[in-house]
Amino acid sequence: MVLVGCASVTEGGAFEGGGESGPRAGPAPVRTEAGPPPAPRGAAAGLADPAKKDLAMRLVSSAENSSLDWRRQYRYIQDIGDGRGYTGGLVGFCSGTGDMAKVVARYAAARPGSALERYLPALHGVRGSASHAGLGPPFVRAWQQAADTDPAFRAAQDAERDKDYFDPAVRQGKADGLGTLGQFVYFDAYVMHGYGDSMGGDGFRTMRRTARQRAALPADGGDEKAYLNAFLDARAASMRKEPAHRDTSRIDTAQRVFLREGNLTLRTPLVWKVYGDTFRVR
Repeated sequence: MVLVGCASVTEGGAFEGGGESGPRAGPAPVRTEAGPPPAPRGAAAGLADPAKKDLAMRLVSSAENSSLDWRRQYRYIQDIGDGRGYTGGLVGFCSGTGDMAKVVARYAAARPGSALERYLPALHGVRGSASHAGLGPPFVRAWQQAADTDPAFRAAQDAERDKDYFDPAVRQGKADGLGTLGQFVYFDAYVMHGYGDSMGGDGFRTMRRTARQRAALPADGGDEKAYLNAFLDARAASMRKEPAHRDTSRIDTAQRVFLREGNLTLRTPLVWKVYGDTFRVR
């Protein structure tokens, strides 16, 4: 399993108006799955359309977990050595950045007295560090057991993904005049980097600001492809600042491929590569 991303706590799902001023060796496997059913809400819903949201999660999971089966990732948890402690769950919630604590707190509110609730003080204590103090293997087992047995824990992960990452990214993308692909580009950046700068890396806010210095937003009359290329340039530069993020194939051989093809609506079929693996959704 490959996991190089790590979600970072956002700053309240911050939102900005669109018109403001200013390799692995050996043969690579091919992963293929049937595409989602036709979108019932039409293209206007963008990434928030249920079918497109499912597709977005497959794309994220291909980069975060080397799998298209994103629903198997609720139980995922390990320290990937990126300085952010444990990384776990759907979008790589991290003990070091604080969003893992938010997931556990939400779950504790739904299931008082659960095995995970006792780790909340430790999760608050390790924020901003790679420490496992007060956590360790018992915490890992409790996380996996909750994911395997309790729908409320899976629901807590869904809710935090939407509140801090998916919903803010889609809102900002729509305000900036971006279509479904652009909204996904924003969502993937939120997942890996969070909204604000944290733990030595640039966040979404900084990437967007840099991109807007190079290309106008579509909402301001700019060309959508030119702006997205500028945003991806800014993100790739940010990723290269951190050893755990230096492989930019999730941009170079996935998102830029869709952009070069002019697939601004993320229509299927899609074919992309991440970290040497090829993925297809029909």
